[in-house]
Amino acid sequence: MRLQKYLAHAGICSRRKAEEHILNGRVKVNQQIVTELGTKIDSKKDIVFYNNERVILKEKMPKIYIALNKPVGYVSSCSQQQSKIILDLIDIDERVYPIGRLDKDSKGLLLLTNDGDLHNRLSHPSFNHEKEYIVTTIHPLSETFLMEMAKGMIIDKVITRKAKVKRLLKNKFNIVLKQGKNRQIRKMVGKSGNKVDSLKRVRIANIYLENLQEGKWRYLTPIEIKLLTD
Repeated sequence: MRLQKYLAHAGICSRRKAEEHILNGRVKVNQQIVTELGTKIDSKKDIVFYNNERVILKEKMPKIYIALNKPVGYVSSCSQQQSKIILDLIDIDERVYPIGRLDKDSKGLLLLTNDGDLHNRLSHPSFNHEKEYIVTTIHPLSETFLMEMAKGMIIDKVITRKAKVKRLLKNKFNIVLKQGKNRQIRKMVGKSGNKVDSLKRVRIANIYLENLQEGKWRYLTPIEIKLLTD
């Protein structure tokens, strides 16, 4: 088993985050620091440490799937100095980590899990999972600009994928993306000389925010989990 997969299955973090920890020298195998990605281990013989604490892989660790309504001001990270983090809002003993992110100034639906395979599926754009947002801007946006957003725009030297965009009010619109570049919607709106006033994610794939109160969380239903994982 690859080392980053071991860490993810043990519920320490996602595979992507595990790779960062490995590169940063925070992971040891048999008391030796390992910084090479793709290192393979024998889960029955090798002893793995993260931050000098032993990581034990539970053979039948229950999978946990959580929906959270993230408030503005919280960081979508498991650890951040001098910042409020989303794990402060979830009172469970098991270790979970977020699937994707919402920036500190945004709010709405965030999924958390200890299922590393699902994390990879939902995070990778090749699986075409939709993410839906409601966005309010400081000033009204023209119909022409909304059409440009839908067709795709050059952001950070890369053209964005086509999106579904629907006007709700003069300065409010709904947008559905199949990718999640860093602060993508804010950067798109910025191309018009305008700014985002509020940004709220209301759906990820088949999971809807609905009436979940801000700052609260719930476990996904068996039907929701089945639709996500099948």
